[in-house]
Amino acid sequence: MNHSSSKTYFTDDDAVCAAKNLMRSAVKTAKATLTPSFKAQQAKAVFDTIEQTPEFQQAKTILMYWSMPDELPTHQWVKKWSRSKKILLPVIKNKQLIVGQFTTETKLVRGVLNLMEPPIEIPEEIGLTSDDAEQIDLAIIPGVAFDKQKNRLGRGKAYYDNFLQNKSILKWAVGFDIQLYDTIPATATDVKMDSIITPQLRVL
Repeated sequence: MNHSSSKTYFTDDDAVCAAKNLMRSAVKTAKATLTPSFKAQQAKAVFDTIEQTPEFQQAKTILMYWSMPDELPTHQWVKKWSRSKKILLPVIKNKQLIVGQFTTETKLVRGVLNLMEPPIEIPEEIGLTSDDAEQIDLAIIPGVAFDKQKNRLGRGKAYYDNFLQNKSILKWAVGFDIQLYDTIPATATDVKMDSIITPQLRVL
């Protein structure tokens, strides 16, 4: 399902913030109607598509996310892929996104925003800092909404935008069909994705 909004670019900070918040509210309402079984079906369709790509098949290190209840489910896929690839998950420290390696579900700890994260005491222990983030072959990224211009709307903290800024990492955003719009509010500081993948459409 695709949607339309009036603009994709805002120069006024107040206008873009208001537009983004309205869209976050609309998507939250829409996602509340999705059942667990439907979410699982949508996730299978997305990750079946990803698994068939040469980019995924050749990737050795993948940044994923441990899904929250309102996101496209990833738990099954993180565990599955971690058997053959190095899977990294976001960790929020000092209001910044860093990454840690997934090993087992039982070792995840609850972090900022109730995200489940690999346990990291200090950034130096992660083994992958912003200086060598090029080790990431593919980043599979969640969001609130996306559009056909490959813009991504997040939750408003800019964790991913700040982490991805000026990095040559292949960025694929994933979500439910209802999260894909024709256009969404975006500014020049929002990092565009390289591809948007939902069950019904892949935007290249």
